[in-house]
Amino acid sequence: MIVLNYSDFRKNLKENLDKIWDDAETVIVSRAHNKNVVVVSLDEYNSWQETKYLMSTPNNQKRLLDAIKDTDEGDFVTHSLIEG
Repeated sequence: MIVLNYSDFRKNLKENLDKIWDDAETVIVSRAHNKNVVVVSLDEYNSWQETKYLMSTPNNQKRLLDAIKDTDEGDFVTHSLIEG
């Protein structure tokens, strides 16, 4: 995570935006009166939104966490792909 003041972020806008995209970097732009913002790539933002959606209901959250636990414990079955 990088913290830049507004002037530095703006002065090197292209380089900063490229770094955010190319390196999956998060940049905090510090502004006057504590009105700071966070800049992330659209892919990163969409990933956060998808996770938020998938974890939005208790039942879905439990199913996902149980599936992760089962996978971590090796409790899964592997199947061959069906050739079309």
